[in-house]
Amino acid sequence: MVKNLLFASCGYFLFIGAAAQTFTIDQVLNEIEQNNKQLQAFQLQMESRQLDLKLPFHLPNPLVSAYYLPVGSNSTGAYSEFQISQSFEYPTIYSTGKRLIEQQKRKIQLEYDVLRQEVLLPAKKYCLDLIFLNRRKNVEENRVRQAKQVLEFIQILFEKDEVGILVLNKARIAWMQDQFTIEQIENDKRNILVSLQKLNGGEEISFDETDYKDNFEIPGLDSLWQEKSLIDPAFEVWSQNEVVSLEQIKLAKARLLPNLTAGLNYQGIMGSNYSGIYGGLSIPLWNRKDKVNNAEANHRYQQSVSTAQTIEVYTTLLEQFNQYQLLLDKLREYQSTLSGIDSEALLLTAYELGEISFVEYYMEQQFYRKAYDKMMQMESELLRIKTDLLKHQL
Repeated sequence: MVKNLLFASCGYFLFIGAAAQTFTIDQVLNEIEQNNKQLQAFQLQMESRQLDLKLPFHLPNPLVSAYYLPVGSNSTGAYSEFQISQSFEYPTIYSTGKRLIEQQKRKIQLEYDVLRQEVLLPAKKYCLDLIFLNRRKNVEENRVRQAKQVLEFIQILFEKDEVGILVLNKARIAWMQDQFTIEQIENDKRNILVSLQKLNGGEEISFDETDYKDNFEIPGLDSLWQEKSLIDPAFEVWSQNEVVSLEQIKLAKARLLPNLTAGLNYQGIMGSNYSGIYGGLSIPLWNRKDKVNNAEANHRYQQSVSTAQTIEVYTTLLEQFNQYQLLLDKLREYQSTLSGIDSEALLLTAYELGEISFVEYYMEQQFYRKAYDKMMQMESELLRIKTDLLKHQL
């Protein structure tokens, strides 16, 4: 009995520990990559698309034909004929097609990598937003304690008739506003967790970190652009489109050659018969007209798209990089000014000593709070921009 209770207790605490487990950002991204319904649907589609690539290169069905002609004004008797044949494209087309299929498969895989990034990018930003809200909540809880302390102090003064009811009401309202701010933060957190749950295929995610565990350093613009252009799957997709279009040109040229037909033929008349091989070829006069020109035009189009997309991505990167540097410089100014200054504690001491009025205390307190909140907001925005700049690393 004791042993059973011991095992039950251990199991309970293990369950509680598992239920209380929260993920890191990397673990959240791994979970979403595994559970996201959009990514799962694309993986299923990949298999179908890869099979579809082979369809144009399947051999047509063999053709079986037979003739039996007993009716007519002839002296030789009934005529019969039997033939089985197989048509196929010129042999070099199949090797060209195989190379095209491999390049198209590579393109499909790259498209999945791009979609994966598009799913993980907002997921990481949601995690950063949750960290920001957790940090804000810690700050606001401390502010609520201070507001409660001030309210209790003013309550004592009010009971001694040293302050009026208006001051007491202002202190009570300030305390209530700080409490509401925490409630709003909790609501914002719940909404973000719902968004993460949606990305995670409907499965809940527990994330409660309060530390970014990241710095604000990024590579220089030239290094960043070089790295992005080398490993970003979006760039690879554009390049792969050009490769595929080149293979399509080769295939179009190969299909200028005639199709071939081979088979067996049997003919019988007046008790005699003849049998042997059958061969034929098509003359590509009509149905392949302009196919090479179309393939070459598509290749030029893909080259143009690559150039246009590269320019657009670079200009966006440049704008984000400049904004990042501007915010980083401003953040360092805020950090330098606010570091080591416990303004709210000093203001509270000054108020309790009667050096300033409640209105002065409240106005000065709001000034420093806004500055500190602005600094926290800049930290959050910087890491969101950094996530965009380093999207190719996801």
